[in-house]
Amino acid sequence: MSRYTLVTGANGEIGHSLLEAFARDADRAVVAVDLAPMSAELAASCAATLQGDISDPALVAQLENYDFEEIYHLAALLSTSAEKAPERAHNVNVNGTMGLLSMARRIGKRTGRPVTFLFPSTIAVYGLPGLAAKNAAGRVTEDQYLTPTTMYGINKLYCERLGEYMSDRYGQMTDEGVEGAVDFRALRFPGLISAFTVPTGGTSDYAPEMIHAAAQNKPYACFVRPDARIPFMAMPDAVKALVQLAGAPRASLSQRVYNIGAFAPSAEEIAAKVKQAFPEASITYVPHVKRQAIVDSWCADVVDDAARKDWGWKPDYDMDRAFDEYLIPNIVGVYAG
Repeated sequence: MSRYTLVTGANGEIGHSLLEAFARDADRAVVAVDLAPMSAELAASCAATLQGDISDPALVAQLENYDFEEIYHLAALLSTSAEKAPERAHNVNVNGTMGLLSMARRIGKRTGRPVTFLFPSTIAVYGLPGLAAKNAAGRVTEDQYLTPTTMYGINKLYCERLGEYMSDRYGQMTDEGVEGAVDFRALRFPGLISAFTVPTGGTSDYAPEMIHAAAQNKPYACFVRPDARIPFMAMPDAVKALVQLAGAPRASLSQRVYNIGAFAPSAEEIAAKVKQAFPEASITYVPHVKRQAIVDSWCADVVDDAARKDWGWKPDYDMDRAFDEYLIPNIVGVYAG
């Protein structure tokens, strides 16, 4: 019997890659949800597709017809977009998450087995008080500097706490059976770079935008300073981490929220790698005051020792391999095609 898996935000960067990975699993029946219609190619790999706002109770009611064993809740309004529409961001990011957690509890109670709830959090949950503090802090742990300055970061940090609460309160066996087993697991992603999709609405977008612009022979004005530094990760490693954490035995997990890292270049170091591949690339720096301030409040890198110890996390792509083997060849292929 196939196991049902829900993927929300399936049209997004992570969603595309996750659906492609799941398409190779014959025992998995994927239900995909997005605000926009799915492409015919992606829809063909799914057992069902639904279009709608994840914060809409009517949509959640439709989803509850499936006995999901896993939920990958990717749908969210990202950092820059959330700053422009904070009320909408709160509704999508917080209310949408609460609705799905409650649905997972009810499904767990109905089926008598836990529903594993995978939640992509973000380095936006960090809020360092200034550039000097950021430079002094270096790599940060999961429990440091949790004072986010953006609506997106605030939403994500609250949802981390909400998921922990729901798992602690409704993830236990009782004498009468399962009280609604929710097994919440979150990853704090760094900036993600995909070779196949250009993101919109993220404050870390300067890295992928720089590469995609150069591949199209277009000039690029970077919206952060050359010295701006945050952690990044190639998209295949993001998908690998989600699937790996989902499959880890619950007994091996010492916490519910994990940092994961890969490489942490400055904007100038990213530009240097781009120019190695595209010598004619035109990259200038025109810092956007608000977006630069957000990047300055995020950590320069993360400590991911717990993920490495508990469930064997190790990225496949360092910066050189990410550019030389994944990003540059594939992006060139996309635009050549």
